[in-house]
Amino acid sequence: MSFVIPPIPAVTIPVAGSNGQFPVRRIYCVGRNYAAHVREMGMDPSREPPFFFCKPTDAIVVAPLGAGAEIAYPSATEEFHYEIELVVAIGRSGCNISLEHANEHIWGYGVGIDMTRRDLQIAARDRGRPWELGKGFDQSAPVSLLHPVSEVGHPATGEIWLQVNGQDRQRSDLNKLIWSVPEIIANLSMFFELYPGDLIFTGTPEGIGPVRSGEVMRGGVTGLCEVEVHVV
Repeated sequence: MSFVIPPIPAVTIPVAGSNGQFPVRRIYCVGRNYAAHVREMGMDPSREPPFFFCKPTDAIVVAPLGAGAEIAYPSATEEFHYEIELVVAIGRSGCNISLEHANEHIWGYGVGIDMTRRDLQIAARDRGRPWELGKGFDQSAPVSLLHPVSEVGHPATGEIWLQVNGQDRQRSDLNKLIWSVPEIIANLSMFFELYPGDLIFTGTPEGIGPVRSGEVMRGGVTGLCEVEVHVV
């Protein structure tokens, strides 16, 4: 086989404490999955079925604490927002996955920031258009190193937080997810067959807000590696 143009290198995320790399296939994101965040967006936090959107695989930016990573302030927005999230890494394929077997499909966990052009997202939402311009742009998915389930289990409680320049902006607990991780997997797998390499961003708590050039974001989830991002 010969390629008519050079193939794009695989997108991978390092595994904490090892030389292993997790290859990324797709990125699914859950919208409005913390009640307080739904309220701050001016909506009703009733427990309706979860909804999903996607980011391109190459939106990933590996941003471990200490080394960190730089992302560029994107064009065409005046409202560049952060959303800290628990990230689930899928390690076993399946469709129509039952709730009781959902955890069996998880390889591990990490921390991510769903970067958002909020003004473009809201404009698209109000016109009934897709969210890609607001959610699916370059460098919009910074992530930490990943941890296998064998080391961290399945976190269902624990603090989730984000700081900008050392000041708290988001702080909540995983037990406030409207839809739990097993419920997310069971629901998502009704619409897509999940495969090893898929990531799921599970939603953000309240406190979302803007970040500007020159500022530093740092976030984490109890028991997982933190993420550190410099906006340039």
